[in-house]
Amino acid sequence: MKNITALLVIFFGGQALWAQTKEMNPITTGVPFLTIAADARSAGMGDMGVATTSDVFSQQHNPSKYAFAEKDQSFSVSYTPYMAKIASDMSLGQLTYFNKFNERSAIGASLRYFGMGEMNFRENYNDMPVSKKPNEFAIDVSYSLKLSNNFGMGVAGRFINSSLKYPEAGDGESSSASSFAVDVSGFYESDVKQFESFEGRWRFGFNFQNLGPKMKYGDEQYGSFLPANLKLGAGFDFILDQYNTVTVTTEFNKLMVPTPPESYDAEEQRKYNDIGWFKGVFKSFGDAPGGFSEEMKEVVWSFGAEYWYDNVFAFRAGYFNENEYKGARKYATLGAGFRYSMITVDLSYMFSTSKITNPLENTLRFSLTFDLGKKTYRG
Repeated sequence: MKNITALLVIFFGGQALWAQTKEMNPITTGVPFLTIAADARSAGMGDMGVATTSDVFSQQHNPSKYAFAEKDQSFSVSYTPYMAKIASDMSLGQLTYFNKFNERSAIGASLRYFGMGEMNFRENYNDMPVSKKPNEFAIDVSYSLKLSNNFGMGVAGRFINSSLKYPEAGDGESSSASSFAVDVSGFYESDVKQFESFEGRWRFGFNFQNLGPKMKYGDEQYGSFLPANLKLGAGFDFILDQYNTVTVTTEFNKLMVPTPPESYDAEEQRKYNDIGWFKGVFKSFGDAPGGFSEEMKEVVWSFGAEYWYDNVFAFRAGYFNENEYKGARKYATLGAGFRYSMITVDLSYMFSTSKITNPLENTLRFSLTFDLGKKTYRG
């Protein structure tokens, strides 16, 4: 077997597809590490972030939120162990930076790196193993702009590289696959409104993520779809007093990737592989073999809550749900944050509630944020 891309995508992609049965028809993509929440704040709220308050991690969830940031600039480091039960050297890391250079616009940049540790490959059982360290990474740059005092939009460009190909026999060389993608997002945040016993604020967000050409290794004929994704979310802040704020948020995700055929017929598979990425985005909203009911099963939902005391200590909880027919990822999350001066520390923990093993189960995620600029006025 010359190319182990599919194997690694299934085994390490965060979707637990090794446990699927004939009754399941999940959508698989290349570079699925792009869909894993790399920061501990969103991970503590059920892996959501498209409509939460702006923070340095917005680059991955909704970069248009940067225009609403309270700080001029921030830098963060995030670390997530992966499949910690069976490997000690697999992890997802992320570096993120943003700069709000005026009241209405901001730029952001990030580097995501998914390392799979050292692996030994053989083409045949008796061959000498070739040691490699498969990895994938993405480099993002974004720009966001307030179109009004309450609504802004953002665009992000992304370069993606994946080095998962099996070394060719004899030379021990391996090649990588590369692609690029764009995100288009929007964010609305209302003014603070007075209610009977508290103040409150609404937020809404959307993001069309990872829109770009397929990933192809060398002479591959078809390649793999990027995890193009539509995120929609809404949230509300209960500002109880000057010390206590409770935020509740919900989010819906839909992969904009065609549903694979249920049969293993060669002609059906060929037709599916022939679908281009652009056509696949539109096709994904009405091509499920089971009709509208199956399309709705492809929608993943999550909800979460965050409590802040005096803008110093935070406690978070959330739940993530994916239909049993489409991957069966179901889990609850807990998280906490502590802010002191210019430094914020965030932690999160996942509890799987599904019969299918999750590679992030019982994993502690960690993020460290440095606020480098002064606090700005939220218009």
